[in-house]
Amino acid sequence: MLLAHAIGLVTSLHALMTVRTAQGTIAWVVSLNTMPIVAVPAYWVFGRSKFAGYVVQRQSRDLLADPQARAVRQRLEPLVPAFARLPGSSLAGQRLAKVPYLGGNEVELLVDGKATFDSILAGIQRAKHYVLVQFYIVRDDGLGRELRDRLVAKAREGVKVRFLYDEVGSNGLPRSYRDGLAAAGVQMVPFGTTRGWGNRFQLNFRNHRKIVVVDGTEGWVGGLNVGDEYLGRDPEIGAWRDTHVRIAGPAVLGLQLSFVEDWNWATGDLLFRKLAWPTEPRGDMAVLVVPSGPADRLETMSLLFQQALQSAQRRIWISTPYFVPDGAVLGALHLAALRGVDVRLLIADHSDSRIVDAAAESFLEPLLGSGIRVYRYRGGFLHSKHLVIDERVGAVGTPNMDNRSFRLNFEVTAVVADPRFARQVAATFERDFARSRLLVPKDVSQRPFWRRAFSRGANLLSPVL
Repeated sequence: MLLAHAIGLVTSLHALMTVRTAQGTIAWVVSLNTMPIVAVPAYWVFGRSKFAGYVVQRQSRDLLADPQARAVRQRLEPLVPAFARLPGSSLAGQRLAKVPYLGGNEVELLVDGKATFDSILAGIQRAKHYVLVQFYIVRDDGLGRELRDRLVAKAREGVKVRFLYDEVGSNGLPRSYRDGLAAAGVQMVPFGTTRGWGNRFQLNFRNHRKIVVVDGTEGWVGGLNVGDEYLGRDPEIGAWRDTHVRIAGPAVLGLQLSFVEDWNWATGDLLFRKLAWPTEPRGDMAVLVVPSGPADRLETMSLLFQQALQSAQRRIWISTPYFVPDGAVLGALHLAALRGVDVRLLIADHSDSRIVDAAAESFLEPLLGSGIRVYRYRGGFLHSKHLVIDERVGAVGTPNMDNRSFRLNFEVTAVVADPRFARQVAATFERDFARSRLLVPKDVSQRPFWRRAFSRGANLLSPVL
């Protein structure tokens, strides 16, 4: 018992120096010193919010400092739009992303699974040199095998294919699936959050990114993983509502750079010098690609949401299946509504996690009191992560509006500063609102006591939800 308390004391010093919030630090320090037998293993699995190994790898191989990267940046400089060179919210977003807004892009909004995977598979078919594929969940089902067969066919044509997946999200993927790809020359590897002796207990981190890049000229990003349920083929789940985007043009390089950094962590292979980095314009839209994750110096995704809410002047509509925001984002939501912005949240009527749904309910009554309109989507399973700001900006990506996406997951978002794209995103919201139920205060204030108590209890787990 004395040894357990000694280990608890040492671990509490680690928590004191690394846990990001005062509330979290107090909770961990107290529990580690009062019940170390339970708290010590829980801390090393759930308590860490920094991916230390990835940080060290990033510092030792700064891809943006590579001579080839500097040459690419010089070629991209003329494509940075005028608004992105001025102080303000655009500059903040670019500093978080570490890359600038880039003009010269064609952006296609892809609504739901069929449109998305028709586009992705057609893009893979066009590949001449290489395909980069990254998903959080990959299943060995109809869609999974269709993707596998398409990649195998391209690999046999001599196209280089690299496939990165999250081993926790894809834990049911059989070895035979990977072997079939490997036999054709496809390199398929797990991201490896637990790789390295110091990271072996990091089960709480996830690589939640969904990226496909073809020849450095076309890229796809959004909420959809690889599985039949994402096409609405699962009878228990039913219709699946999700959003992706296809980008063609220089901004694809932001998606490619995100993949390269993850691949470098997973394999040690400095892929940067093996790929093309074309800069030719394909359209006239400005796009900012923002990767985020637990190796960032700042809490990139939380700050990006705050920046979006603070910059909105007329409206900000947000779609998220999981709504468990941190205090800073919650405050920004209230302030936006209080200054007269039309703030609307589109959330799942029921997600795939009862405890997340319960935690989300604890936030709703105060939000409704500030004049925020909350819609529960009833047209199927809502999994889409997108937003629109005023008539000027739309964004589509992988992050949910929760602490896991803010602090524990590797995510990526495409921000498109273009009125035409913003109108398209707004139109999808209008359709989704028509299939939703608008909450009124009595919907949450008149809940039974047991449900309100469960909701408050679930809220205590919000830092890891």
